[in-house]
Amino acid sequence: MARCIMVQGTMSGAGKSLLATALCRIVRQDGLRVAPFKSQNMALNSYITRDGLEMGRAQVAQAEAAGRGPDVRMNPVLLKPSSDTGSQLIVNGEVRGQYRAAEYFKMKKSLVPEILRAYESLAAENDVIVIEGAGSPAEINLRDGDIVNMGLAELVNAPVLLVGDIDRGGVFAQLYGTVALLQPEERARVVGTVINKFRGDVELLRPGLAMLEEKTGVPVLGVVPYTRADIDDEDSLAPCLAQTQQRRPLDIAVVRLPRISNFTDFSPLESHPALGVRYVERAGQLGEPDLVVLPGTKNTMGDLAWMRQNGLEAAVKKLAAAGTPVLGVCGGYPMLGTAPDDPDGVEQGRRMDGMGLLPCATRFTGQKVRTRVQACAAAGPFAGAQLDGYEIHMGRTERGGTPPFCLLADRTPARAAAGNAFGTYLHGLFDTGELTEKLAAWLLACKGPSAADVRAESHAAYKERQYDLLADAVRTAVDIAAVYRAMDACAAK
Repeated sequence: MARCIMVQGTMSGAGKSLLATALCRIVRQDGLRVAPFKSQNMALNSYITRDGLEMGRAQVAQAEAAGRGPDVRMNPVLLKPSSDTGSQLIVNGEVRGQYRAAEYFKMKKSLVPEILRAYESLAAENDVIVIEGAGSPAEINLRDGDIVNMGLAELVNAPVLLVGDIDRGGVFAQLYGTVALLQPEERARVVGTVINKFRGDVELLRPGLAMLEEKTGVPVLGVVPYTRADIDDEDSLAPCLAQTQQRRPLDIAVVRLPRISNFTDFSPLESHPALGVRYVERAGQLGEPDLVVLPGTKNTMGDLAWMRQNGLEAAVKKLAAAGTPVLGVCGGYPMLGTAPDDPDGVEQGRRMDGMGLLPCATRFTGQKVRTRVQACAAAGPFAGAQLDGYEIHMGRTERGGTPPFCLLADRTPARAAAGNAFGTYLHGLFDTGELTEKLAAWLLACKGPSAADVRAESHAAYKERQYDLLADAVRTAVDIAAVYRAMDACAAK
């Protein structure tokens, strides 16, 4: 059975995912078989595995860092919020139902056998399992029935690293308060604390570190510097979503919808030297971009209504009429059509007018489409680009006789293109790099600079370099030998 280490945080956004990703890469570099694990994830950014199952994006990045293919066992429970009080529950990659928060709280312990089966299966195939918690273990109102923090640590006998974010301020209070609120048996599992996102001279921290160790009885195992490694994030707190200014030749404006999902689709664009990606929430922020993107969303009709109310819809349509290209991805695709319809109450339970940029109509159904897709782009400037991605959606869209956006592997026309408007359900459409390069060349040609002047490395190579950059920073800053000793000590019990 594999050894394990668990990363918990003082709060959401403390750096759990990044530290877990770094540990996956470090353990792999040390020649061991390693896999990530997160028992319960809450995110709208999800991924479809090669066997057609759905999991959270953070564990996909961690799997890549570990040199593994994404496996739904790495994230057996996924919650996709559909409102402020309800979520779609996905277990072992398949939809289990829609639950209000109180309903899920009552039933979540029933998922423990499935969580343990997934964990034990992974543990039988690997030397090390890197486990990520969720939120904070000090949420005392959620301690009863916990399946993702200390409750899981107890079930699998995991030592715990507790990470806090100094960049937001108050890291000593975060770490001390979290440890203080733990039960004695939980506190005993914390083998070390890690301070994340530090800027400055670590020597100035030494008195505070000594006092923290004295008050908590837990060693500080490292202070990780603010690292500019570009790692996919699945959380609404992702730094990329706060990017509102473009600093590159081409300006791509992505509408930051209230329930935006799978914004990692645009990571390959963000890493391209010619493409400046920014996120907009108001009509006044839109400006005159070279491309407007309507991204995925968990509530297409609700977010379209939001765009209509705040003036973004009108601003996008005005740009489109003036020749600016508009791309709709997943939930953004039906928005571009004529009449999204929800007769079964999957989203809004009504019919509404679309933006009318594509002559296609969408009907929402209770059955989720969940599939891997290989295709070839067919729309004018993108023709010939090979695509390899996945679809996750509840809508069924008829193209209405428009040219297809792409041809599937069997040459079936799919999705829609009309003039300067393009729509597709395909997530990961830029991952191969071919569509990214064709998009950059087209937009550069329209703007003036020669595409030959700009060269980008493959997105796969870029990601590998980022994982190594992150791992190097963490290995230098954290006592990794102490982490291995903690794993060995727990495994020996």
